[in-house]
Amino acid sequence: MATVFNILAIIVMVAVVAVLIRGLVNLMKGGSGNVSNELMQMRVLLQFIALCLILLAVYFNRH
Repeated sequence: MATVFNILAIIVMVAVVAVLIRGLVNLMKGGSGNVSNELMQMRVLLQFIALCLILLAVYFNRH
């Protein structure tokens, strides 16, 4: 079970990096502020999900 959470956490962390890079590209190109805001909200949500998955993986690795 812990392996599943580890794999899911890695996938979500890669998604966080992808959203972060997309936000930086939007910022450098002088893109819309609304898009930047939506990307930031998505990044925060993905970081929360990644944190929960990491905590679940640690919990199941202990037992």
